[in-house]
Amino acid sequence: MAQESVIPSGDPTKDIAQGDNADRRTKDPTGMFFLLPAAVWVLLFTIFPLLYALYTSFWSFRFGQRNQLVGFDNFVRLFTDGNLHFALRVTLTFVIVTVVVEMLVGFGLALLLNQEIRGKSVLRAIMVLPLFATPVGMGFLGITLFYEINGPLNVFLRTLGLEGIPWLSTPQWAPVAVMLIDIWQWTPFVFLVSLAALQGLPVDLYEAAEVDGASGWDSFRNITLPLMTPTLWLILLLRLVEAFKVFDIPASMTLGGPGRATEVYSLFTYRTALRFFDHGYAAAQGILLLFIVMLIVTLLFGRIRELYEVGG
Repeated sequence: MAQESVIPSGDPTKDIAQGDNADRRTKDPTGMFFLLPAAVWVLLFTIFPLLYALYTSFWSFRFGQRNQLVGFDNFVRLFTDGNLHFALRVTLTFVIVTVVVEMLVGFGLALLLNQEIRGKSVLRAIMVLPLFATPVGMGFLGITLFYEINGPLNVFLRTLGLEGIPWLSTPQWAPVAVMLIDIWQWTPFVFLVSLAALQGLPVDLYEAAEVDGASGWDSFRNITLPLMTPTLWLILLLRLVEAFKVFDIPASMTLGGPGRATEVYSLFTYRTALRFFDHGYAAAQGILLLFIVMLIVTLLFGRIRELYEVGG
């Protein structure tokens, strides 16, 4: 750490005291003491599990017991396992659909509730309520909502003269039901962050545009959207990372079924480790997911940094 420079004041006694205080601040270990819990946390719950998973991925396991060192065989299986590829396709479909819908709906609701409308405070409070529910609870709630005989959704459809939908018993509709629950829970996150960013935009730009005769669409295209772009990219990054790790809703709502229609990547890895006790292969799957997420984070973070540098 560079030592703090002391500007002479002309008083030798005062200069010596300032130098002693600077040395004391430089050598004071109090700051390191407060950083120690965070460092221990990162070491125990991030670095150690990552290194142990990497170590485990090079071994073969039988009935939960380490059998023999297999090198990169578990990673080679990643490229030849059709079941894994199917789970990855299910996850990619889930991520693309949910994140796109959440971004569009959440940002649209933020634009709507950023206007001066009656009861907007109550509507804002209602919008964020799903964020306080646990994903497992949302999954079990989804079982009730999409119950095919007397579930609320099918009862409502029948009152309209339509036939009920087999939400959870067909491979076509089960993924849709899982996506709807995820969209319901995480759209408020996009809404909340977008609304906070919208309220921080400078009002004088809109006033100047209004004086110049700009329409609402012109203001949105030329002022709101450019200023909101860095925030929207950041929200997209956070939602992509979280969506790739989805586990709770499919596990509690459909158990990956019917068949394997909703078996997302994390659920497939869970079953590989704790149902078939193939911990080495499950660790390799975890490393692959980490690589995919790191690639996405690297690409998007570079884009976000460019936007902030240009805006700055």
